[in-house]
Amino acid sequence: MTEAILFPGQGAQFSGMGRDWADAHAIARQTFEEADEALGFALSTACWEGGDDVNRTDIAQPGILTTSVAIVRVLEERGLKRGEATMTAGLSLGEYTALWCAGSLSFQDAVRLVRLRGEAMQAASDAIPSSMTSLVGADLAQAEALAAVGAAHGICSVANLNAPGQVVLSGELAALDAVEAAAKEHGVRRAIRLTVAGGFHSECMRPAAERLAAALRDVEIAPPRLPFVTNVTGAPVESPQEIRGYLADQVCAPVLWEKSMRWALEQEITTFLEPGPGNVLGGILRKIDKDATVRSIQTPSDLD
Repeated sequence: MTEAILFPGQGAQFSGMGRDWADAHAIARQTFEEADEALGFALSTACWEGGDDVNRTDIAQPGILTTSVAIVRVLEERGLKRGEATMTAGLSLGEYTALWCAGSLSFQDAVRLVRLRGEAMQAASDAIPSSMTSLVGADLAQAEALAAVGAAHGICSVANLNAPGQVVLSGELAALDAVEAAAKEHGVRRAIRLTVAGGFHSECMRPAAERLAAALRDVEIAPPRLPFVTNVTGAPVESPQEIRGYLADQVCAPVLWEKSMRWALEQEITTFLEPGPGNVLGGILRKIDKDATVRSIQTPSDLD
C-alpha cells in the first residue's frame, strides 16, 4: 500500500502554478487542457499568465485542484497506485481533489464544481464584508470565547481547527476587529488578519452553500474506493448522499483538520504524500505528530 494522500486548499496558489509540470510531462499538460475544455475558458492561461488573477477565488480553486490532479497523474505514470492509498483527505477545497483521488468524482465534475464554488464564495464575500483571523497559540476554549466576543458585533465563529495552537476564526469585519482587540486579554499571543476574500467556513457563506447544494444534486458521486475523511466530521464517510451533504455543509462548517489527521494516526497511518502547490499540510501535520513522515511533491524536481 502507498502513503495516505493529502490535498491542499485555497492559499496554496501562486502565479505560474502547474506550468512546470505541463512543460515537463504530457499528461500534466493534458490535464490542464481537460480543465480548459470543461470550464469553457483558458484556466491554464489564468494560472500561468494572469498575474494576481490567480488569487481570485474562482481561479485559485480550480487551479489548485487541476495542478494537484496533474501531479498525481504524473506520479501514476511512475508507479503510484492511488487506489491502494491508506486514506485520502483535503483541506477545504482539497476535499474535491481527494474525492477525485478516491474515484468518487470525475475530474470534469470536480473542476466545474470548484469553479462554481469559488464564484459563489466570492459573491457571498462581496455581499457581506468579512474575513478570517488566525489565533496564534490559542486552544479551542480560547477561540470559542473570542468568537463569542466577536459575535456581539456580527457573524463570528471558529472556522479552522488545523493543529494545536493553530485555530482560525471567521466572520464579519466588525466582529473580527473586536476579536483582535480582545485577544491578549484572553491569553492569545497574536491575532493575525488573513489575506482572504471573505469569511469562509462561517454563516457569511450561507448563500454559497445553498448554491453549491443545488449544483451537487445534479452531479454523480460514487462511493469512494479508499477511505475518504471529511472535514465536517473528521471521520471517514462512504455514502454518496452523505458526501453530497457534507460538501454543501463544509462551506459554512468549521474545518476539523486536526481531528481528521488524528483519525489517520489512530489507524497507524504515519506516512503521507502531499501532491500539489505548497507544502502547508506537511507543516501542519508535523505540529500534530512530529514523527509523521510527509513527502511533498511540488515541482518536477521533487520526483528525484
